[in-house]
Amino acid sequence: MDYNQISDLAILQKLGDFVKHHRMAQNKSQEQLATEAGVSRSTLSLLERGEKVNLITLIQVLRVLNQLQWLDSFEVKPVISPMTYIKLQKKHERQRIRNMHIAAEDPPSEW
Repeated sequence: MDYNQISDLAILQKLGDFVKHHRMAQNKSQEQLATEAGVSRSTLSLLERGEKVNLITLIQVLRVLNQLQWLDSFEVKPVISPMTYIKLQKKHERQRIRNMHIAAEDPPSEW
């Protein structure tokens, strides 16, 4: 689904439907879930109806429902540019090792 094409209120309704679905799948009443999440039953009811609630309320409810895995999509992963990668590779390339002991025993021949 292209969430950019639907209204904010429709997204809130989808979030409410998600919460209600998982609450019912876990066989919990609104009162039970609200108590476990530390919110009022009326606030949970607002959330399930797609009304505006605080973001912290949504997080608390989703935590109790064990549904916070969607936060993975918010993780910011460092991206390295190709030029930086090449520079790092050059730093880690093995440098030529010169054995000073052998060099002292065999001086270069003169032409």
